[in-house]
Amino acid sequence: RNELPAPGLNLAARSGSCHQCLYQFLAFVPPSNESLRKPGTASVMVDTQHPLTLMLNSSVGDRNLCKIQYHFGEFGNYSLVVKTLSASTQNVSCDLIINEGPINSYLPILFAFLVYMGILAILIAGRLLMKIDPVRNWVYKKLNPRATDRMINSELGSPNTADSINCDPAPHPWSTASRRRLHSLDTFRGLSLVIMVFVNYGGGKYWFFKHESWNGLTVADLVFPWFVFIMGTSIALALGSMLRWGSSKWKVLRKILWRTLVLILLGILVVNPNYCLGPLSWDNLRIPGVLQRLGFTYLVVAALELLFARADTGTWEGRFPALQDILPYWPQWIFILVLEAIWLCLTFLLPVPDCPRGYIGPGGIGDFGKYPNCTGGAAGYIDRLLLGEKHMYQHPSSGVIYQTTMPYDPEGILGTINSIVMAFLGLQAGKITLFYKDQHKQIMSRFIIWGIVMGIISAILTKCSKEEGFIPINKNLWSISYVTTTSCFAFTLLLLIYYLVDVKKWWSGAPFLYPGMNSILVYIGHQVFANYFPFKWKMQDSQSHAEHLIQNLTATTLWVIISYILYRKRIFWKI
Repeated sequence: RNELPAPGLNLAARSGSCHQCLYQFLAFVPPSNESLRKPGTASVMVDTQHPLTLMLNSSVGDRNLCKIQYHFGEFGNYSLVVKTLSASTQNVSCDLIINEGPINSYLPILFAFLVYMGILAILIAGRLLMKIDPVRNWVYKKLNPRATDRMINSELGSPNTADSINCDPAPHPWSTASRRRLHSLDTFRGLSLVIMVFVNYGGGKYWFFKHESWNGLTVADLVFPWFVFIMGTSIALALGSMLRWGSSKWKVLRKILWRTLVLILLGILVVNPNYCLGPLSWDNLRIPGVLQRLGFTYLVVAALELLFARADTGTWEGRFPALQDILPYWPQWIFILVLEAIWLCLTFLLPVPDCPRGYIGPGGIGDFGKYPNCTGGAAGYIDRLLLGEKHMYQHPSSGVIYQTTMPYDPEGILGTINSIVMAFLGLQAGKITLFYKDQHKQIMSRFIIWGIVMGIISAILTKCSKEEGFIPINKNLWSISYVTTTSCFAFTLLLLIYYLVDVKKWWSGAPFLYPGMNSILVYIGHQVFANYFPFKWKMQDSQSHAEHLIQNLTATTLWVIISYILYRKRIFWKI
């Protein structure tokens, strides 16, 4: 509300999460009508995810009148009243008035948390009750009276072979293998996958379940590198197992190449976001993608491990036995360090047309609008040069806040180097579990050390700052600080799950264990059927967190249930 006489006012805004950004024009506010004593008004809708800085300038001369920083709430109604303090002075006051208070947008997620905790409490109570013999016998009798009678009758004499088979339908070899399997790895993979599915379905439209616009980290930014990390861990265990069973390295290499090819083809032909534009066409085919990156990363790390893998993981007879999981593989470390040197040189030394050397910003209105077409610096330039703009992701997260117009692919070529580094760190976790098998203290202490080392490197690279570090944490670029930070969290989380699931056995890993053992099927399935009922339906209020949250949690829960059914039927889709 403008109570000032002519000229009018220009209202502009800048998001608090937009680093070094230009103010963006919102509205022209006409002057007040003195004869009618009616203020000039203009209505605008503003972002509530981050604090905003509002700036009012005179429409003539661009004189700055006032600047206000405020974090607006969802569905709140506010008035910004602009007037002079007194007739004798030209001092202007800008007062923010709350006409209608905002809603508490976090109540739905709190309610959902309490519902899931209630379900968990019921399941735990049921499990404890089933350990009581009278309760267990009563439940078994109600569910299957014939089997219960047969079991009771068999206790009067020696049960025959048929009865034994009926009472325990699980084949012995399968159950033995299941006990040997590290369930903590499947649980870790399943947890990452469940969060990924929830985030991809919308995450209830909460900002922390969306990818960060450029620098920084949200929950959504954690899951993909965790998935890459645990893939590296699985590589160490799987290759070691195949070699111990007598498979030749050439046979294992053929299997690696086949898996790589299948993953890349699934990513390009099945899980491709450009299907929303119509039938798949080479003219707009997105070449990079999640499965493509997983496939290429798997190829490099698995081939690197196969080259130096040993069937026997006995004690290393070297000078430093405490480093037996590192020193024998020094050529692998040299290879990874050379790869990282290549990433650093290309990122900070490669000349990019019309962009400053070493630029790693978002472009658009960032950096005060100086480099609008430099999104991602060298990473974006290499993708545009080698792939072409039409074969890249067209709607990067930087477009929301930084208003970038250039296509940029977060799964591009240059970032794949650091995804290989991430998988290699996961490979190191797998080697630890192999070399120190059943030595729980050794395994956990090494997870702690690796987590601390990665955390220290991240603190140095970022200067513990979101924007001011040497190399900020950036998911779009897959910066090395992003890799060290997420791997620090990965080692810590794996340590916790390993302790609870495989050491103390306080937790079976459910329900995350089930999608973790069918990860490819769940990932591809949730993408292919994303727009089908019952995973999605038309909502009454598309602006409601509650409706989005119900839909997204329902879809995610359904995939967990599907993976549980497949687990019970022993159906596992492996590539």
